Amino acid sequence: VAALQDEKNSLISENEIMNDRLEQLDDSLDDPNTVVAKKYFSAQLQLEQLQEENYRLEAAKDDYRVHCEDLEKQLIELQHRNNELTSLAEESR
Repeated sequence: VAALQDEKNSLISENEIMNDRLEQLDDSLDDPNTVVAKKYFSAQLQLEQLQEENYRLEAAKDDYRVHCEDLEKQLIELQHRNNELTSLAEESR
């Protein structure tokens, strides 16, 4: 029982230390002059830029998909027209 109580007290102490460190980290994020805060805000800005670029690329991909579908339709129509003209040319000969 005494060993378990010692272990419990040790864990409580360690938990308090970890909570203090967590509070310090939270405080350092609030202060924009700390290295951690600067890295955090830099990473956040980079993330936002990448999300915007991703959105732009997704929109471009959708535009290209629509354009490709239109070109495929035109190709099919031109192939049919070519076949018709080829058969008319053969009839003329």
